[in-house]
Amino acid sequence: MTVTLHDLLPAQLRRSWAVDATVPDLDLYSLYRARQIADPHRTAILDAKGKLCYTAMDRKVRSLAVGLRKLGIRPGEVVAVQLPNGRNAVIADLAIAAVGAVALPFPVGRGSLEAECLLRRAAAVAVIAAVEHRGNTHAADLHTLSPTLPALRHVIAAGKGGTAPEGTIPLADLLRSDPADFVAERPDPDSPARILVSSGSEAEPKMIAYSHNALAGGRGNFLGSLLPDDTPPRCLFLVPLASAYGSNGTAVTLARHGGTLVLLDHFTAEAALAAIREHRPTHVLGVPTMVRMMLERLDAESTARDGAARDGTAQEGAAQEGAASPGELPAPTALVLGGSILDETTAERARRAFRCPVVNLYGSADGVNCHTGLTMEPRESEGPGVVAGRPDPQVAEIRITEPDSEGLREAAEGAVGEITARGPMTPHCYVGAPDLDARYRTPDGWVRTGDLGFLDKEGVLHVVGRLKDVVIRGGANISPAEVERELTAHPLVRDVVCVGVPDELMGERLAACVVPHSAEKPTLDSLCELLTERGLERRKHPERLLLVDELPLTPAGKPDRKAVRKRCADEAV
Repeated sequence: MTVTLHDLLPAQLRRSWAVDATVPDLDLYSLYRARQIADPHRTAILDAKGKLCYTAMDRKVRSLAVGLRKLGIRPGEVVAVQLPNGRNAVIADLAIAAVGAVALPFPVGRGSLEAECLLRRAAAVAVIAAVEHRGNTHAADLHTLSPTLPALRHVIAAGKGGTAPEGTIPLADLLRSDPADFVAERPDPDSPARILVSSGSEAEPKMIAYSHNALAGGRGNFLGSLLPDDTPPRCLFLVPLASAYGSNGTAVTLARHGGTLVLLDHFTAEAALAAIREHRPTHVLGVPTMVRMMLERLDAESTARDGAARDGTAQEGAAQEGAASPGELPAPTALVLGGSILDETTAERARRAFRCPVVNLYGSADGVNCHTGLTMEPRESEGPGVVAGRPDPQVAEIRITEPDSEGLREAAEGAVGEITARGPMTPHCYVGAPDLDARYRTPDGWVRTGDLGFLDKEGVLHVVGRLKDVVIRGGANISPAEVERELTAHPLVRDVVCVGVPDELMGERLAACVVPHSAEKPTLDSLCELLTERGLERRKHPERLLLVDELPLTPAGKPDRKAVRKRCADEAV
């Protein structure tokens, strides 16, 4: 059983990018295999288990591909993957591609109700899941769901030997298949390779089908623009590989660019900083909230060192030959931040702390990408919104259209309108959701993002907010993103999310959920004073405040706005 995945982009346009070599026009496994042949001993993975080179991983990929084929997995069928960041997740990605199937990765931590929705709508025939990860028993939970999923034939359990729940297939058994029996399927590079999952603003998660060329080509061109030379990148992924942002891992970092993946099975600020110090990545990819947590940790380390120095108790280890101060960080080529609004306060602090360019990545699973470049000098913003860089047609062309206009008429030059995108990274379609195809795709293949922005006179994109993401207070619209951007400049605010909470009189009121930067806590009055100083009109000021130690995050590592909204409605004062 396979799900139908139509390509909503004109076939002639899709093929033109292969003809002019904008995309590599090879399937993901063939790309990876070419990298392995070119440099067989290069490190592919650095994870909790240590190093794994390209050749050793290729043997495991071939073994798993043989095992999947013996289970009856056929080209075009969907195989889901719910694994933490690590070698097994990457091996699964490549093995699924090698048999011509379509991967559906989604992050660990997502509950069984959401998993059931994804597997049902994608008609997944198999799922590879962790036996246990941080208290979650995904393999057993998914096996329990299998009677309600007629397409699901196999639950494959990844864990230590002998721990697979009854009724599941141990991943270790499949990895013992003879790699010599492997024969690559060689799927069409323009055929579906992976389904990206995005929570978005819909009631159910959105699933978007991408081809081999859209991933390794379009998305691969994005990372390629951030490589200063031909040296393969060494990318530390702080986000799950199973997230939309994480799709830049296997397909892009390894298969397209022949690089190395540095992986943490879950994010903490301490672990991320330790990985930077130990493994010296060229690129660190995360979301702004993660970087704020890392900056907070660096501040705490600096305070502790200063205190130790004053007391005359500084550790002698740093003075030993070849030893580096625990406060020093090797400077990456770039810190690449996406997933949510990157304010200039966070960007500037990160530039100073990491001593490298901070790339603001505006993008989504739906098919849009625009980013700033490798410069230490922030671009001065002209007008509202956040600077998202100059669109790259080798990734995605951007145009601004009049919201809700018939035929999506282009907006006047410099005017704010809906951001639409089309290019080599454009996906096929939404999975099992023709209503989303009708709402967000045009007959000629453009993707409607639902985001508002404008192109300035130099062709640079500014992202202003979302068409839907507004708080309506007494009939007046408030953009939470605009208020958040200003509040991050408050000296006592480390992180902030603004949401609307129900109100009988005004319909909604704006609430600010704030993580304080120190023991001293901001007050609602002090936040509003700052907004007044920065020129934000009073009607846009928050009227509720909730102070928290950490923002709740989704399994993909983004702030969980639904959880914030509920807490603010229950607890904000």
